Amino acid sequence: MMSHELKGSDLTRAMLARGDKKVWCAVCDESDERAMMNHYGNDFTAYIVSFDGRYFYCSTGTPWSYAVPIKISAVMPFEVSI
Repeated sequence: MMSHELKGSDLTRAMLARGDKKVWCAVCDESDERAMMNHYGNDFTAYIVSFDGRYFYCSTGTPWSYAVPIKISAVMPFEVSI
């Protein structure tokens, strides 16, 4: 069982180490915080499939320095008062 103290890129590394095959993440080369800020209004999200000790790699082979796991879910009508 993973520690609840893990967050950001550390959590992504732990998820990959336990055997997760694809981790949906906000990605960036500057910091975890910037990764989370960048994915709003832009397309800086990717399925992370591996970590080589220095970089996270997405399913297209692009290397990223930081990868923060995120959840994406559909908006429900009651959430937008429709």
